Amino acid sequence: MADGGKAQNSSRNQVTGKGWEVHQVLVPALDALIIGTGLLGHLLVVFILAGRRRKSGSRTLQGTDTLLLALSSSDVLLLLSLPFHTTAIALGSWPFGQFLCKAVSFLGVACNAVSAFILAALAIARYLTVVHPTWVYRSSLRRWLQITAVTLWVPAMALATPQFAFRTVGTFAAVHCFAFLSDVSQVVYSISLFLFSFALPLVVIVLMYAKLYGFLQSTRTQGRAPQVERYQKQVTQTTALLVIVFTISWLPSYALMFSRVGQNFSSTPEFRSLAMFARLLATSSSAINPLLYAFVSQKFRRELLELGWGRCGGRFGVRCGSCEVPHWLAWCPNRSRDMVQPFTPAELNTPPP
Repeated sequence: MADGGKAQNSSRNQVTGKGWEVHQVLVPALDALIIGTGLLGHLLVVFILAGRRRKSGSRTLQGTDTLLLALSSSDVLLLLSLPFHTTAIALGSWPFGQFLCKAVSFLGVACNAVSAFILAALAIARYLTVVHPTWVYRSSLRRWLQITAVTLWVPAMALATPQFAFRTVGTFAAVHCFAFLSDVSQVVYSISLFLFSFALPLVVIVLMYAKLYGFLQSTRTQGRAPQVERYQKQVTQTTALLVIVFTISWLPSYALMFSRVGQNFSSTPEFRSLAMFARLLATSSSAINPLLYAFVSQKFRRELLELGWGRCGGRFGVRCGSCEVPHWLAWCPNRSRDMVQPFTPAELNTPPP
């Protein structure tokens, strides 16, 4: 009987070891894909925003471009911190010492939080720009957005500061960077992160786009802007996409975080697999953000083509004059009837500034 138990434990350890070996190969490969894709996307966003600033002749970015740059900056910082965790997963232990254990964990929580805050701020700014353009002009929204982009780091760093107190390096068959918290502290901290880094930004995003949709619905009913119907459809589709992606990316991580409170099953292979999957979903949001908040915009796609992505003479996309471009980047000046054009305050019967 004892020999049977030993054999069963040995078999379980072999399966666990094989599962962990798969994680040590698969996760670094996926991390490399996320990091490479994310850095490329954010680099293009930065180039496009810099080009806009040069064209406008302004020393600062215009409108929500400030928030887009802040979002790219926080996502890039998060992507640059990923190799530390990737290396630890590949090696099966944390080789960087206690200070980097605390610092990298602090940076990860702060960047995640500030990205969520910026997404909420973008929703508010877009609502104000469309619904209250006169107020936006008179209140110098650009200056307020610059201040907002900086001050949002204050609550984000406040949420991340406990990482310096709770994170430590310990040895459990190998050296690991983990959070040492009592059950009560873990509950309080988990609830704080969930409320301020996930629930509150998500509520703000949904609320602002819902109010924007209501405004467009009212404008469409009154027949004051012929292009509102298509713009309303675009807002609906974009909002649904943002909410779904934001929820899918982050909810599994927070659910897993709550499931660990008072439990002692984090060493099981099943839990490790779920934790790795949730981590990949969360980190992939840094690579997805440029697609959602920049390249979904036809203006961004046009400016991307101006950076040299358009090809001439190839047969792989839509013909735009003498050039052919990929379908997902297609934008041609003479194809305006297929586009949702931005409307002016005058078209909405709103007093111009």
